[in-house]
Amino acid sequence: MPEISEQAPDFTLPVTGGGEVTLSDLRGKPVVLFFYPRDDTPGCTTESIGFSANLSDFEAAGAKVFGISRDTMAKHDKFVAKHALTVPLLSDEQGDVTEAYGVWVEKNMYGKKSMGIERATYLIGADGRIAQVWRKVKVPGHVEAVLEAARAL
Repeated sequence: MPEISEQAPDFTLPVTGGGEVTLSDLRGKPVVLFFYPRDDTPGCTTESIGFSANLSDFEAAGAKVFGISRDTMAKHDKFVAKHALTVPLLSDEQGDVTEAYGVWVEKNMYGKKSMGIERATYLIGADGRIAQVWRKVKVPGHVEAVLEAARAL
């Protein structure tokens, strides 16, 4: 799991709306990566709508924002259309990026253990280094906290 001040692991992933995003191509601007477990679940929907609603504020702060899960592009496209999301979503179907960022973890729900994505957000500085990390994110107030940190860079 990368730590604050370390270089953010680079990646190239497909993005909603077509094309690909390569993290290293975004150097010079802060980048927010919010990892979430699954499209169209209550917490993930609330978080994605929150980032979409504040996307212009992040852009005004000079920051790019991307949501990442292991859902397929087809699922992402349905999720975006259903909730009119404006935040770009990246598909990490193979799981390489969720592994590199340490968010693919063992979860324990009602005594049943399984692997899944831990809700986490990384704020990456314009220099490509990790500026802040939020682990085990609770959705209420989270988008605002990330926006405040992005503005402070």
